[in-house]
Amino acid sequence: MSLALEPVADPTAPLARRNPVAKLGAALLFSLPLIATLDPLTPALALAVELVLLPFFGVRPLVLARRAWPLLITAGGILVTMVMFAAERTGALLVELGPFAVTTGVLSTALALVLRVFAVALPGIIVFATTDPTDLADALVQNAKAPARFAIGALAAFRLIPLLAREWQMLTLARRARGIDAGRNPLAKLRLFGSTAFALLVGALRRGVRLATAMDARGFDSGMPRTYARHQRFGPADTALLLGAALLSAAALTTSILTGFFNPVLS
Repeated sequence: MSLALEPVADPTAPLARRNPVAKLGAALLFSLPLIATLDPLTPALALAVELVLLPFFGVRPLVLARRAWPLLITAGGILVTMVMFAAERTGALLVELGPFAVTTGVLSTALALVLRVFAVALPGIIVFATTDPTDLADALVQNAKAPARFAIGALAAFRLIPLLAREWQMLTLARRARGIDAGRNPLAKLRLFGSTAFALLVGALRRGVRLATAMDARGFDSGMPRTYARHQRFGPADTALLLGAALLSAAALTTSILTGFFNPVLS
């Protein structure tokens, strides 16, 4: 289990060079309207736009696939859940699996949800694949006027995620060395996973308390004006990125409305 959270994109790509706050804001502006409708067309259009813009962020498709593979598990879970527990099974019957009837309406709803998950999650993955965490924290404080305590605390937590992955490996190896192994028993594996996760949670809480005490002792919450080693500038190109994200999102939503696919969440 390993987590790579450092930027993996080409730093010379035109959109990768933009201000971290601008990229984060563009991701939010582009993603939020997607949750206003349940139709499959809007997220499909948004997903197509994201894939077209991928080279401008300097992210290679293989790198994106390595970052986004957990979404495939989510998609599978959505499909299974919809097949088993869908309240409305409209449309033509395709397959009947015992008490579960797979219809075109169920598949259409599942497809819309899967596309929405990918369309909403990919902008965030692209932002973190093209942004140094320290630059993001600096930009949040300097450009978004976020509290320094929040931004620096979030940066510290972000930096600790790979450490948690290594600790999980250490806990697993230590338990295996002591003869604690679930073998092929799925229930034993589940119990072992739960106990290992609890041990990791306890260790993370203890480390968080020590880190917070150390940061306060070093004056991170003194309230005095701070200086910055790296200044983050928000220029016209960053504003254009925000406007472009809003316009593209509105265009996808408008296309859905004009073609009759729009299905609002609140109706």
